[in-house]
Amino acid sequence: MYEWNEIALSIAKEVEREIVPLFGKPEGGKVIGISPSGDKTKLVDKIAEDIVFNSLKSLGVNIVSEETGSIDVGSDYTVVIDPLDGSFNFIHGIPIFGFSFAVFKGSKAEYAMLYEFMTENVYEGIPGKGAYLNGKPIYVRELNERAIAISFYTRGRGMGLIKRVKRIRVLGAIAMELAYLAKGALDGVLDIRNYVRPTDIAAGVLIAREAGAIVTDDTGRELKFDLSASEKLNIIAVNSEKLLKLVLETME
Repeated sequence: MYEWNEIALSIAKEVEREIVPLFGKPEGGKVIGISPSGDKTKLVDKIAEDIVFNSLKSLGVNIVSEETGSIDVGSDYTVVIDPLDGSFNFIHGIPIFGFSFAVFKGSKAEYAMLYEFMTENVYEGIPGKGAYLNGKPIYVRELNERAIAISFYTRGRGMGLIKRVKRIRVLGAIAMELAYLAKGALDGVLDIRNYVRPTDIAAGVLIAREAGAIVTDDTGRELKFDLSASEKLNIIAVNSEKLLKLVLETME
């Protein structure tokens, strides 16, 4: 039986040791290739991913990663990773970025962890058992309609939503933003650019749902995704049905 929490944290800490010295330095952003999703692979992403691959190789599990794509070795288990969520922030010296690690047995989620490098916060989600921050249970906050705060990524669609909330935050690391939703720091996280991939959100979605969040696509249907590095998605994650209704009204 795999001890996924220990495995994930050990890998995150090793990634941390290797990449944090590059924080805010231009060399970390040197482009060295193109990922399966069409994004540019930067040096710091490759360093982080190599550590993950070397650590997981001995476990004989399938891997889905942002920079390399899918590696299927016939295992029952698939690890979906983004070793550095928020690489733009990292490269430019903005201290909001993290490590995203989600495990699936077949197509069913088994465990998720997000590690926030600069705070050393560990967020976990365990199906049916809840969401945790540094071992303590976390929950989405109750909606206050006079003080709604959301993270909102758009290319023009749904702009009416801006007039109906109090605060907009765009932090550049959607996995971490889903963790902030889970702990009650945000009321919602939306990306309706048809842009995010399963590697970006696999861990964050499980953690947010276990904390009580509702996670849908841009039509209000339960969000489902393939275990791939290339599928592009829209996501609406909110702390209440009332906020979901408000959001969907602006999508029409």
